[in-house]
Amino acid sequence: MVQAYNFLASWQLFPEKGSYEYGERPKSGIYKIEAVTGKKELAVYHNWVTLENQAFAAGYRINADGELNPFDNPELADKVQALIPDGITFEIHFYKKGETVLHVVHEIMPNGYLRITQQSRRPDGTPFTNMEIYHKQLSVLPYSASVSGAVIKATEEGVIKHKALTAMEEQTNMQLEQIRKQIELLALQANEIQQRKELSMMIYNARLSFKPNIGQTYYLYEKQDESFMLSLVSPKEWGAAGPFKRFVAAVQLLADHTWKELW
Repeated sequence: MVQAYNFLASWQLFPEKGSYEYGERPKSGIYKIEAVTGKKELAVYHNWVTLENQAFAAGYRINADGELNPFDNPELADKVQALIPDGITFEIHFYKKGETVLHVVHEIMPNGYLRITQQSRRPDGTPFTNMEIYHKQLSVLPYSASVSGAVIKATEEGVIKHKALTAMEEQTNMQLEQIRKQIELLALQANEIQQRKELSMMIYNARLSFKPNIGQTYYLYEKQDESFMLSLVSPKEWGAAGPFKRFVAAVQLLADHTWKELW
């Protein structure tokens, strides 16, 4: 069970990140993998809510020893093989009458998310692949270890708790997104102030032969001796023979006595 350690958690679904070739995209979901106390087994639970707010749950136990073992739910499969080849991959193969009916691959991605890929066949026999992305979280949903793999309707209590959890997740995600945008805005503002400060230091170290007025446009030049000069004369007015090495920027003095680059 050492290699299974990275998978032992409750995982929250990112509905928008998944791809579904068969079935509808769920509104939300929880995927939970835990070790069964006193046994060399893993318990897998899956709870999800449809866009119509119908809640469903499924679960089963498996022995991840790589052997072909009997499966408790004959409706889904009669044999199951589970293996963990490394610390970031967990595969489950479901067989029925010797044929693969479902192949589930769990992968820990570099960003720590869990990617679950399901491959099976539609009722008409054509293959499909569904892929879902989850992030790790603390689960508060009540799961029963007796669920044997069949999809069942959740209890009213489970639906209420799941809806409450979903609402909490949406609200906190919205608040975190607002804070993230505020941080990004503050970072942009700080960067703008820093740029104004650096430009202002350059101008105040430049040669000034007049008192600048707030709101007036001036022109900053670098001279041949690599010093700077502030002028009222634009590059076009100086012409090609202007007394400078290069034109730096058109600038404007602001009320806080910092300088803003115009172009």
